[in-house]
Amino acid sequence: MAALPDLPQTEIAIVEMTNAFRKDNRFGAVKPNAALAAAARAFAEYLARTGKFAHAADGREPHERAVAQGYRYCLVAENLALNLDSRGFETRKLARDVVEGWKASPGHRANLLQAGATEIGVAVVRAPHRNPKYISVQLFGRPESLKVTFSIENRAGAAVTYILGEETHELPAGATVTHTSCEPEALTFEAAATQRHEPRSGDRYLVRSQGAAVLVEVRRGSQPR
Repeated sequence: MAALPDLPQTEIAIVEMTNAFRKDNRFGAVKPNAALAAAARAFAEYLARTGKFAHAADGREPHERAVAQGYRYCLVAENLALNLDSRGFETRKLARDVVEGWKASPGHRANLLQAGATEIGVAVVRAPHRNPKYISVQLFGRPESLKVTFSIENRAGAAVTYILGEETHELPAGATVTHTSCEPEALTFEAAATQRHEPRSGDRYLVRSQGAAVLVEVRRGSQPR
């Protein structure tokens, strides 16, 4: 008789193995989220029932399925797996096969190591087949509440160049720009490259000139001008 896994324990093991892999690569752990788990389960059941297997199999994208379960997102990423074996699976073997398969695929591996992800939802369901066949859906998310929004105001009297993450920007004199991102990114100003900033939501950066030097003043939150 083929071995059959305990599916709730398989889901728990997938989360544990995912976090162990993230830790090995110096990324923070992701915590289970009920809305993401519900979205993962609904889609896994759909894939098992219809025999389809694609991220947009139901005509929606992963983030749309998460929203339908009440998840207000800043970031959503999805991994899918299909595992079939006539011998069946022990609980942890199924979880290990799923995670190892994702680790071996560049796109799935990138999702496992998504730096901005803070939450996770996993569902594993059995699909109709003469042999044990399982569909796994893993959703990573970062809630909308963790968006980072900050502004830069150029009072230096000349254009200033700054680097946010890996992108270079130029801000004209007298201009103000607002950036919103799903995860924190390093900020440096070309004229003050020795200062590395980690913007937080609500921060204001005022760039001024002092002689030949450029000074960057950081005002946290909603402090007065």
